[in-house]
Amino acid sequence: MTTDPYAHLDATAQADLVARREVKPEELVDAAIARLEAFDPQLGVLVTPLFDKARDAARGELPGGPFRGVPLLLKDLVAHSAGDPLYEGSAFLRDAGWVEREDSYLVRAFKAAGLVVVGKSKTPEFGLVSTTEPAAFGVACNPWDLTRGTGGSSGGPAAAGAAGRGPAGASDGAPDLHVGAPDLASAADPAARIAPPPSPAAAGCAARHRGGTTASPAPARRRRTEAARQRTRRRAGGPGTPARSG
Repeated sequence: MTTDPYAHLDATAQADLVARREVKPEELVDAAIARLEAFDPQLGVLVTPLFDKARDAARGELPGGPFRGVPLLLKDLVAHSAGDPLYEGSAFLRDAGWVEREDSYLVRAFKAAGLVVVGKSKTPEFGLVSTTEPAAFGVACNPWDLTRGTGGSSGGPAAAGAAGRGPAGASDGAPDLHVGAPDLASAADPAARIAPPPSPAAAGCAARHRGGTTASPAPARRRRTEAARQRTRRRAGGPGTPARSG
């Protein structure tokens, strides 16, 4: 769904281009934004675009972390980012105009790694179900078959990754490889919520992604380099990290 040179590079490859000074962070961010603007009307991935804020961050002094300059689509669930809306798929929070006052520990870690948040992506209401079709924001569609939806709770990052957005997709700290929540945070792959191209369904998802429901088939399981790398980094622990015995 996209032809730009960064679309199918994972976060590690993009960070490597920045580290070698072959590309500037703002170039990666602009390319990711252009892809989102091109496919989001069909897929319904975004809940909150943060394009201007991302461009300002990319042009500024980014931390020298391992993912410096890599665009990040932040899952709109639990992962609080200062000054940005937090809806968690909920009409109540959307209508209240809820805005977070500070970054959560996980989001601070993302930013310290050099990632640049370009927007917040769709999730089921409060992440409670395994399909991404919140009544408040509509269905996140499967880019391989627009008659289908995605799983949950990271259906937005799933659709974006499978469509070839390229950069990382992160969330509440539990990206997975199974049917609900792919993100960088907990170690999985956004395409985890997307099944191989299925047979067409009766009604199209794209026409309903602003509201309605659609079935989501079983996910494909594809790992990415940066997911494994993030898993390793998280072993150091931090606030909210589950305790381990032994």
